[in-house]
Formats: sequence, structure tokens, C-alpha cells
Amino acid sequence: MEAEAATLLGKYVGAGLAAIAMGGAATGVGHIAGNYLSGALRNPAAAKDQLGMFFVGIALAEALGLFALVISLLLLYAV
Repeated sequence: MEAEAATLLGKYVGAGLAAIAMGGAATGVGHIAGNYLSGALRNPAAAKDQLGMFFVGIALAEALGLFALVISLLLLYAV
């Protein structure tokens, strides 16, 4: 295999692996929202106190997806 072809192959494989993390982030948001809803339905009085942590959890999960997207794009175009 030529060196240039191996470099392109590594670049594409790395970008694809980084893109997998975006799917994990979407799954994380679903779990966070589902668990919050489940807890809020079980104890509606405590739901108001946990709303801030709900938004923090969603923000962190979405940030993971955005970081994965940035890394994937950097691997494709900057390296």
C-alpha cells in the first residue's frame, strides 16, 4: 500500500470513529430526558428542584457530540 493511500485510509477511519461518538451523545440525551421524566412522574414535588441538573446533563451530552463533530472535521480537513 502506498504511503499516501495509507494516510487517507487512516484519516477516514479516524474521522468515522470520531463520528460514532455523536451517536453516543444523542443516546445520552435520550437517557437523560427519559430518566428525568421517569423521576418527575414518580415524585412531582422534587421535579422542580432537579430541572437545573436536567439542563446541565443535556448540555454536557450535546457538548460531547459537538466535540466529536469538531474532531471528525479536523481529522478530515486539517490533518
